[in-house]
Amino acid sequence: MKYAGMPWAMWMLFGNSFEKQLHEVLNIEPSKAKEITSGAKREYRSIISKLPDFEKGDRFQMNIVSCAMLCAFLLHLDPEPSLSQVTEYYEKSMMTKPMHLFCRFSGKKKFTDQDYESMKKTAAFKAAKRNPYSWNMEFYPYENNRGYEARFTKCGICHLMKELGLFQYVPAMCQLDYTMSRAGGVSEFVREYTLASGGPYCDCGYLKK
Repeated sequence: MKYAGMPWAMWMLFGNSFEKQLHEVLNIEPSKAKEITSGAKREYRSIISKLPDFEKGDRFQMNIVSCAMLCAFLLHLDPEPSLSQVTEYYEKSMMTKPMHLFCRFSGKKKFTDQDYESMKKTAAFKAAKRNPYSWNMEFYPYENNRGYEARFTKCGICHLMKELGLFQYVPAMCQLDYTMSRAGGVSEFVREYTLASGGPYCDCGYLKK
């Protein structure tokens, strides 16, 4: 995958936030945070360069790019933070004002005919059959038009973080699903299983409010 394009844009949007939260969440001095960020940026570009290009129509490229960014910072933290620290760090780094606006905008489209058709196409696409850094998803609308479940049997985040020796931090990224659903304002997020915890799949349920 080339750094130019989405990976570059993601760093421009979130790089400063990831640096800021090193200090605010992990209590790292600003000068040290800047040093970590410099190393993380080089690490990020290296991780991105080793990822395959995503197919046109694969909606999960942003997910793997944000994972690469988190991993790049984690690989430069010593001592290793706890899972709860990383969960808070990742959430606050990602949930910037533009991200809140993005979630509210996405919320306006949730449960529309266009949204349902998009989910069906994603389920049929099965990108992880060809790219282990992407996802395979099944789509299950709830009865009585109450919402739907996206059920993932393959997860690019699990694959990449396992490769990088950071698999224990996958739940920190999973937790953002709840936060983004709340920010969207139209759904309640529900989940029973995750692949990271040894479940048979990751279920992402969206119930209409």
